[in-house]
Amino acid sequence: MKVSKMAEMLNTTADTVRYYTQQGFLKPLKNPFNGYKDYDQNDIDRLKFILSARKLGFSVKDIGNILMHSDKGSTACPLVRNIIEQRLKKTESEFQHTLALRKRMKNAISQWQQKPDIQPTGQMICHLIEDFEES
Repeated sequence: MKVSKMAEMLNTTADTVRYYTQQGFLKPLKNPFNGYKDYDQNDIDRLKFILSARKLGFSVKDIGNILMHSDKGSTACPLVRNIIEQRLKKTESEFQHTLALRKRMKNAISQWQQKPDIQPTGQMICHLIEDFEES
């Protein structure tokens, strides 16, 4: 199967297929007559896995490690669980920081509604930010 057909089948782009081929995750056979890469069912299955892993937040490096475990005949499940647990912790932390920023932004808007616009001086750039008080 050619790159474009595989990409269409998996609702992705030909560039995506080529990228994961360049990473060594897909191993198509090269047609000796025309030089085109020919993808088989194994490549389709691997790309489905890769696309699913990316949707779950796994990095390209993570996916490479997972595939390496699998290619050696070892279960990658413990590795997958560990990676996703770490990603979830990081995502939770980032989410909490984002919620705190959202609260500060709303507070700023509330404070700034009644404040006038003031021309900058040598000591001040924008009094709204400079006078902002977190509550």
